[in-house]
Amino acid sequence: MSDDLRDYIRTIPDFPHEGILFRDVTTLFADPRGFRMAVDRLVAPWAGRRIDKVVGLEARGFILGGAVAHQLSCGFVPVRKAGKLPAATLSRKYQLEYGEAEVEIHDDAIAAGETILLVDDLLATGGTAEAGIALIEQLGGVIAGCAFIIDLPELGGRKRLEGLGMTLHTLCAFDGL
Repeated sequence: MSDDLRDYIRTIPDFPHEGILFRDVTTLFADPRGFRMAVDRLVAPWAGRRIDKVVGLEARGFILGGAVAHQLSCGFVPVRKAGKLPAATLSRKYQLEYGEAEVEIHDDAIAAGETILLVDDLLATGGTAEAGIALIEQLGGVIAGCAFIIDLPELGGRKRLEGLGMTLHTLCAFDGL
C-alpha cells in the first residue's frame, strides 16, 4: 500500500451536514501499516525532546494521544466533553460552526512547568485545539507543540494556532471543507 496517509483516509460526503466532506480516520486506524505510519510520523519531531505529557482531544485524539504518549514514554491526559470527567475540572467553551461546545480537563492533570504535546486527528477551524491550549496554559503547562494527522487549510486552524505562537506538525492536508 501507499506511503501517502491520505490513501488510508476515507472521505464521506455530506456528513455531518450537507456540503461537508468528512475525513474519516477510522479506516486509517483499522489498517495496521497506516496506523503505525501515522503514529511514527506524529512522534518523529518530538523524539528525544522532553515531553512530560501528551494531551489528547476527544475523541480520536485519545486514540492517537495514547499511542504517541506510549512511544514518547510519557503520561497521557484527556481533554473531554463537559460532564465526562469524574473529578474536579477546569472547563473552556468554544464556538463551533453550528453552535457552542465545552471541554474539560482534570484540575490536577498537569503540573506547572510540565512540557505538553497536544494531539488530535484533524485541524479544521482550530477552536477545539485553542480551547485545549487555554486549559493546558491555565494549569501552567508549557506547550511544546500541536500534532495532527490532517490539516484542512481552508478553514484557517493553522493560522489561528500559529497566531497563538504554537508550533504545528501535520501529516497531510486536504483541500475543501
